[in-house]
Amino acid sequence: MQDTPTVIKAEDARKTAKIFYYGNILSVLIPFPVFILWFGASMFVYAMFRHHPNPRVGYYTQIGAYHYYGLAGALVPVLTFAPGDFFKNWWWALWIFCAAILLPLSIRQIMRINSDAWSDTTKTH
Repeated sequence: MQDTPTVIKAEDARKTAKIFYYGNILSVLIPFPVFILWFGASMFVYAMFRHHPNPRVGYYTQIGAYHYYGLAGALVPVLTFAPGDFFKNWWWALWIFCAAILLPLSIRQIMRINSDAWSDTTKTH
């Protein structure tokens, strides 16, 4: 069997690198239920793109995962020790906190992806 090379266009790699960040942004703009659903879906996206033939796609996907999973992980102790009426009275503060952290980080990374010079990648099967 002969390996046939496949060319992955630079523009396709650039679009792929932004997908995790779009999920992050959507998860804080529509926190319920998207934040929770994105937790599961992001694992699938991460598994698909972390070992992309273009290593920069994997790099940007990994950075987006650090941002999202770091924030989600920080919520665990906060919500574990929160008082019983926390969601009733303070859901908006938690939402603003999450958006204030994740939105600027995601937008900055998307701007970096857009400003990088991307090149075509050859993949052998």
